[in-house]
Amino acid sequence: MRMVVASKNEGKIVEIRTILKALDLHIVSQAQAGIEIDVEEDGVTFEQNAVKKAQQIMKICKCTTLADDSGLEVDYLNGAPGVYSARYAGVGATDEQRNQKLLHALQDVPLERRTARFVCVIAVTFPNGETKIVEGKCEGIVGFEPKGKNGFGYDPLFYVPKYHMTMAEMDNHIKNSISHRGQALRKLNQMLKEY
Repeated sequence: MRMVVASKNEGKIVEIRTILKALDLHIVSQAQAGIEIDVEEDGVTFEQNAVKKAQQIMKICKCTTLADDSGLEVDYLNGAPGVYSARYAGVGATDEQRNQKLLHALQDVPLERRTARFVCVIAVTFPNGETKIVEGKCEGIVGFEPKGKNGFGYDPLFYVPKYHMTMAEMDNHIKNSISHRGQALRKLNQMLKEY
């Protein structure tokens, strides 16, 4: 089965291919499918954004489409940056700029009040119009400085106490086994086997 991933984020697409590799899927990026449009993420929840992207891209490519919306929810910031994680420091900002803005927002906040979670909602829309949704979450703490070179986004700041390291310090095997996207993709993997 051909599956288009409604994303231009190569890091995300690599994770999806890695975790779904056991399925008989031909996974292509939105760009590889020749789809250049950007679906506006104007929903107020991860689920709304994921569903909108999956449904709109499926209407164009006419094949099974996977879309996710994911981000970081920081308790001290009342769930921010949340659905605005990618745009937290403005459109076109780098991962480093977003991380610096987050560190600034948490300046002088003690460790015990820096609890956070990564959330990932994946929507898959099939050519018959049916949409299935799965979710994954990973709890952690926002660190005081970026650590590690693996991963992308807020990974260098997201400290997982159980492993005594940030997501960006983990090898891909550990990261994929505990990450929000890894959890959601494993649920999706099971769902697709039964579909």
